[in-house]
Amino acid sequence: MRITTFKCVRPCTSPNPTPHHQHHHQIGGATSTTYNPAKCKKTPAPTAVKVQAPATNRKMIKNSMKFGENWKDYQGGKNWEGLLDPLDENLRSEIIRYGHFVEAAYRSCEFDQSSPSYATCRYTKRKLLKETGFSDTGYRVTKYLTATSGIQLPGWAERGPPWMAVQSSWIGYVAVCQDREEISRLGRRDVVIALRGTATGLEWLENLRATLTPLSGSDLGSDTEPMVESGFLSLYTSSVGNRRSLQSMVREEIGRVLEKYGDEPLSFTFTGHSLGAALATLAAYDIKRSFQNSPLVTVISFAGPRVGNWRFRCGLEEQGTKVLRIVNSDDVVTKVPGFVIDNNEGGGGAAAAAAVQQQESRARPGGSYTAAAAASFAGWVQKLVEDTQWVYADVGCELRLSSRDSPDLNGISIATCHELKTYLHLVNGFVGSNCPFKATARKMMCSK
Repeated sequence: MRITTFKCVRPCTSPNPTPHHQHHHQIGGATSTTYNPAKCKKTPAPTAVKVQAPATNRKMIKNSMKFGENWKDYQGGKNWEGLLDPLDENLRSEIIRYGHFVEAAYRSCEFDQSSPSYATCRYTKRKLLKETGFSDTGYRVTKYLTATSGIQLPGWAERGPPWMAVQSSWIGYVAVCQDREEISRLGRRDVVIALRGTATGLEWLENLRATLTPLSGSDLGSDTEPMVESGFLSLYTSSVGNRRSLQSMVREEIGRVLEKYGDEPLSFTFTGHSLGAALATLAAYDIKRSFQNSPLVTVISFAGPRVGNWRFRCGLEEQGTKVLRIVNSDDVVTKVPGFVIDNNEGGGGAAAAAAVQQQESRARPGGSYTAAAAASFAGWVQKLVEDTQWVYADVGCELRLSSRDSPDLNGISIATCHELKTYLHLVNGFVGSNCPFKATARKMMCSK
């Protein structure tokens, strides 16, 4: 259920900040570290229509000199103002480029359930990008990442197929730009954290744990505390035995990169598809909290589900984390979990009811009592709904696309709408809201 939609989420503003606005929250009880630069020297489901994912390389970016000078704009420094509609060509190429890092994560993961190496990486760090077809990136993989589920399976589950009980799985990697020419073109040294989508049985079960839980991991959350989807938080913070949490691995590698390259222009780009998009958003939030003076942190999210509540969204905005959500209107995953109340100003349904009350009072003197009762009822309903821990908030800026706009995607299935290659195809063809697809643009020009 969705009560409202909007393209670019408005910033969180509050004339009287709550305690959330004044203090840093911990994730899973972990502590924060201040970074000081001065000290630093699936096999996819079958599709009804074959869609060719767009190719990209460093030569795709036009006006490279201007791009390097304005790289912060393309990383969301100004919330992609003026770049989304119509879609800027440089930004289009950057989105596709980051999408290919996620595609490399998919191609590297062993999805064969009969294989003894199921849910592990098929390649070494040195060969990953080459073996997956993306050798010309100028990046070097420096860290492998695994996610561990916090779900404790019953004893009888051990008698089932081994793949059902895989608790830790390879989910992505960290890659650092090392090519001097590429660093010059980008205007900084970029670090990519790329995460794949759901693959294992326990990952699917974690996806179903859709109620909100306090980000700190405490059972007793407050009204001002950021909350996120329980399953996503579990996959990010859980550790079992000698299996470290995804959180600890990301923090360790980011700390190492900051120590080694902190005196250079630097950016961290978290990117993922589906579950990977949710974890990328959560990890970006965590890194900004853990390294308080960290460089620009950006999330490029493909087909991501909702992650947290309105307080979580405000936290992302306050810390300066930039999120660009690429959304296919025909993809149901982007519409779950929970539902959204239009709370751009933090007032939600109560604020709307107050506006109705004001309008009715002006319209007729005797309407104030009825309007006040309506406002009270709306506020009560909103509080009741929020207490169910199912009220989420969309984050960041949105690039909304639609499979229906592509002439190559007629008669597609629900599964196809969610695939990463479909998203890259739509990004490659999108022009703007007045002319959704390049093929449509050509037809319009020919008809004049």
